[in-house]
Amino acid sequence: MPPVQRVPAHTAVSTDPVDLDLLAEGELTVLGRIMPASNHTYLCRLGPETSAGDGPQAVYKPTSGERPLWDFEDGTLANREYAAWVVSEALGWAVVPPTLLREGPAGPGMVQLWCEPDAEQEPVDLLPEGPVPPGALHVLDAFDNHERPVMLVHEDSEPLRRMALFDIVVNNTDRKGGHVLAMTDGHRYGVDHGVCFHVEDKLRTVLWGFQGRRLHAEERAALERLAACLSGPTGDDLGFLLNGDEIRATARRLDRLLSAGRFPDPGPGWPSLPWPPF
Repeated sequence: MPPVQRVPAHTAVSTDPVDLDLLAEGELTVLGRIMPASNHTYLCRLGPETSAGDGPQAVYKPTSGERPLWDFEDGTLANREYAAWVVSEALGWAVVPPTLLREGPAGPGMVQLWCEPDAEQEPVDLLPEGPVPPGALHVLDAFDNHERPVMLVHEDSEPLRRMALFDIVVNNTDRKGGHVLAMTDGHRYGVDHGVCFHVEDKLRTVLWGFQGRRLHAEERAALERLAACLSGPTGDDLGFLLNGDEIRATARRLDRLLSAGRFPDPGPGWPSLPWPPF
């Protein structure tokens, strides 16, 4: 695995170049550590301080603060975060906020534009057991910490459909409800993609409400475009970030999804939900 570096995303189609310039060149000033997080994660001011103190911010995850994992190579999580953005851009869905690899106060790492979610919206939620609300999809029934029956649901929306498909392609093993950010305009961002792209099938997600549904024509077109790009510029970009086996496994997952033409069901042999789910 190569060292962390800034790689041009040749296939980027949806990110404002101004955002990327600011992420790449703006001064990073650490405002505090984001807790709780498994790895060192910092909220930073991006660029000079404004008189109002409300300028753009970024999430900074230095490679030096990554916790070793048994199933992922040490020092590769920042690369995987950036690779997820490269795939998101190739799809044209902007699932992942603008992201780059660069130097920071604690050394090289991942820097991602901070996107403040709308606290009034809950794309993924735990509700008391009962009828599923209109516009929501049921995932599972469980009991809360007080042994009360609850159900896990998520919204039935196009942005979450795209996020669920994206997670299948990148083999996201940690799509928690808290990793889905609701924007006021209806867009949904996904964050925390450090444990993606494993060669083994490790999909763990709270977005199982779409299982069995057929792909829309627009979704199939975006996935086919990504498949073509994997043997071209997107594959070249990913070659700086992932090893060859991981890129080939991504292509196989994409081919399998297109061949099936529908969202998959949870598979055996691996937990299908992250824990905790939020």
